[in-house]
Amino acid sequence: MRDGVNATRLRLPAAGPWETALDYMLHRWGHVDPDGIRDRFDRGEIVGEGGVRLDRSTPLEAHTFIWYYRTLPAEERLPVELDILHQDENILVVDKPHFLPTTPGGTYIQESALVRLRRQLDLPDLIPMHRLDRLTAGVLLFSTNPATRGKYQVLFEKRRVSKEYEAIAPVSGELEFPRIVRNRMVKSRTYLLAEVVDGEPNAETRLELAAERQGLGRYRLLPHTGKTHQLRVHMASLGIGILHDPFYPVLLDKAPDDFARPLQLLARGIEFTDPLTGRETGFRSRLELSEWTRAAAPEPALAG
Repeated sequence: MRDGVNATRLRLPAAGPWETALDYMLHRWGHVDPDGIRDRFDRGEIVGEGGVRLDRSTPLEAHTFIWYYRTLPAEERLPVELDILHQDENILVVDKPHFLPTTPGGTYIQESALVRLRRQLDLPDLIPMHRLDRLTAGVLLFSTNPATRGKYQVLFEKRRVSKEYEAIAPVSGELEFPRIVRNRMVKSRTYLLAEVVDGEPNAETRLELAAERQGLGRYRLLPHTGKTHQLRVHMASLGIGILHDPFYPVLLDKAPDDFARPLQLLARGIEFTDPLTGRETGFRSRLELSEWTRAAAPEPALAG
């Protein structure tokens, strides 16, 4: 790992017109930076199984997988901060802010919760146990210990973790709460949005209206499943899309992040039986959704 970022793994072909691993990498990426690729081999920055350093003459068939470090572009630091809620020898729990992705991807590598925390806390083995959308804030759980990681992963795999979300959205007099939204959702890797389609339901959320204020509602969302964008889709399907959602119900044109208008969705809390201690364990976000706070502010007095 370098600067909190894992090396990239590349599978080499079993055969082909390339004599060496270098030849294959030049075939794949030589049009971008051929001299840079050769320099990486010379500096020992490309390795095979067991960390064996490769050189320019390493035969193609010598390794099935090789690892190398990407040249990371400069990233402007996002004006948001992580808040540590809990840390011990096995887990780390943080409040993730809006706009910060959970893991590296796309244009956000170092500016992700995972890489920031690895570097800040010097925890190279840190791995997230679940994910929050980049635009969603709130409680995020990480594993800090590879020896106990599997026990926590099982909790998520078997849905033994209770999650509670909070959202700010318009109030509709035509809807009754609490209510269950259940449908079938699909999302392809090539399409940005999740869609509701006919078929056996695979997504379920319980929705509760906790409070009302100036035409807005503070909703408590309890997902039974964890489909991509599930909460955002379920709210929009009722005609009460979450405030400042750039995807649902209408996909907006790509625009720079507006840090004054974050998506009004918060992972408020998480609860589970700790697999190591057997105790009931829970963590709550200390963040507040800005539009709910703004709706509580008194109206400014009129001049004159």
